[in-house]
Amino acid sequence: MKFFIDTADVGEIRQAAELGMLDGVTTNPSLVAKTGRVFREVLGEILEVVDGPVSAEVTATDFEGMKREAQDYASMHDNIVIKIPIIEEGLKAIKWCSENGIKTNVTLCFHPLQALMAAKAGASYISPFVGRLDDISTDGMHLITQIRSIYDNYGYDTEILVASIRHPMHVVEAGMIGADVCTIPFKVIQALLKHPLTDSGLARFLEDWKKVPG
Repeated sequence: MKFFIDTADVGEIRQAAELGMLDGVTTNPSLVAKTGRVFREVLGEILEVVDGPVSAEVTATDFEGMKREAQDYASMHDNIVIKIPIIEEGLKAIKWCSENGIKTNVTLCFHPLQALMAAKAGASYISPFVGRLDDISTDGMHLITQIRSIYDNYGYDTEILVASIRHPMHVVEAGMIGADVCTIPFKVIQALLKHPLTDSGLARFLEDWKKVPG
């Protein structure tokens, strides 16, 4: 399973890259707004740090606007993936991008039928938001199971990119189900390493080492 980081903070991206497990980056308008910077400048820096897919989201909600933004961002680098919301105009844009060699990441997916339609339109990635479903007392990971089954049944190449991850168990379950990618906030990436027995075991080893002569 591939690990992407879900952020527009270049500092966090550099730290995650140093861990040797970073395969790509996803951003969105909310994450970019937190930086207070011009998006194209941020995107340019991210592309210098990460040699992998980098998602840039359109803000237009009409087909022509999405197409223009997709062309603009895609012209920056071959690693750019265009994030497009799963709405009617978005489906048209996904199809157009697929026909013109532009990779897409379909966002704001909350239902298996949305994922199926995205795959039929030629999406490169589908991003189901598991955490937001959990927030409304729905099992977000069940959606990943449904999408995995549908894609496997019909041989779709669209990769399942688990998004809106809240905690390490989302990542564990995604791996067990067979998701292709998890996009993870930096604080959750740090939490993936944490276990109380690791911490206590290390403390014990270091304490015992002090007793070793010489």
